Amino acid sequence: MINLNQKEWVALIKDTEGSVLLDVRTEEEFESGYIKGAQLMNIQEPHEFMATAQALDKSKSYFIYCRSGARSGQACQLLSQVGVKAAYNLDGGILAWEGDVIS
Repeated sequence: MINLNQKEWVALIKDTEGSVLLDVRTEEEFESGYIKGAQLMNIQEPHEFMATAQALDKSKSYFIYCRSGARSGQACQLLSQVGVKAAYNLDGGILAWEGDVIS
């Protein structure tokens, strides 16, 4: 897992072909506002999260965020355990996000 600040995280997303943006918060949190292009993958539903994680394309790069960076850090570790080689955590989560959100 690699923790990146917003500037590093956004730059790497732009430079990475086929990057996937994952929001690991709850559905209610997601609906309150999310980063454009994010897919919801709620880490607080462990069975569903792990089933989805195992089905992910392991060759892609995943850019993950949550509210503050803690759950997304855990998600990066779990993705690594199922064979994902590139998982990047947004340090500070959406609380530290200074860009637009979709609500």
